[in-house]
Amino acid sequence: MKLIADSGSTKTTWQIVSEDGDPMLCQTAGINPFFQQSSEIVKTLETEFDLDKKQISSVFFYGAGVANEQKRQELRVALEQFFHTDRISIESDLMAAAHSLCQNQEGIVAIMGTGSNSCYYNGKSILANVSPLGYILGDEGSGAVLGRKLISDMLKNQFEQRLIKLFFETYQVTPAEILENVYRKSFPNRYLAQYTRFLSAHIHETAFQYLVFTSFKEFFLRNIDQYPEAQEMPVHFTGSIAWHFRDILKEAAAASGFKTGKIVADPMPGLVAYHSQINTLV
Repeated sequence: MKLIADSGSTKTTWQIVSEDGDPMLCQTAGINPFFQQSSEIVKTLETEFDLDKKQISSVFFYGAGVANEQKRQELRVALEQFFHTDRISIESDLMAAAHSLCQNQEGIVAIMGTGSNSCYYNGKSILANVSPLGYILGDEGSGAVLGRKLISDMLKNQFEQRLIKLFFETYQVTPAEILENVYRKSFPNRYLAQYTRFLSAHIHETAFQYLVFTSFKEFFLRNIDQYPEAQEMPVHFTGSIAWHFRDILKEAAAASGFKTGKIVADPMPGLVAYHSQINTLV
């Protein structure tokens, strides 16, 4: 049986695709070899992976942090050790989006979740990619950047006092605790991204609509505008931020001169369809 893994910064979704088509899923913490050693990845799997791995013959892993060949090999070592198979394919989360959204057709593809990324995919390979640069230098429109902007504006009193009061009543967190989590603890991108729930819950507020809209415009102008093909074809999206803020995303695309295509929360259904094809066997 085939096992497909879609790993983001926050969580990894694992799905076994059996011959009878009956899906079996589980979730673990996000796996990223850029931040984790092989031993840490194995420990995460031993603790959180709860599917029967005895019948798994092939593993198709898609995730962040695998562009570097050294990191890819570290991840391969961990997966081979845990699943006891060398039939393992490791691709980027961006390729997951391309396979899911476009299958074997060309297209402009974007991820908008905890982080953001984009590419031009020709139906087989990623031919162009504007480096996302992470949530400090880039990742425009991502959950981490939306959270960073929200927190920054809260702490610098850029919103109405009623909104600032509502925020701190909702989260019961102090400015000192926020700074501790952002500057001293692990995975500050995950920490910041969690505050997009507050934006979503109160998106009727003009100030929050503007924050999200301008962040999305930055994404289009700093990333999508660099793909000549985007002038002729729509941009397809996957990711929780794209899905939950899809109405504003469409408005920002139109304001930036682009069209949106598919917008899905989860790439897994498309990945299952892609790997149901014979030519995707490891």
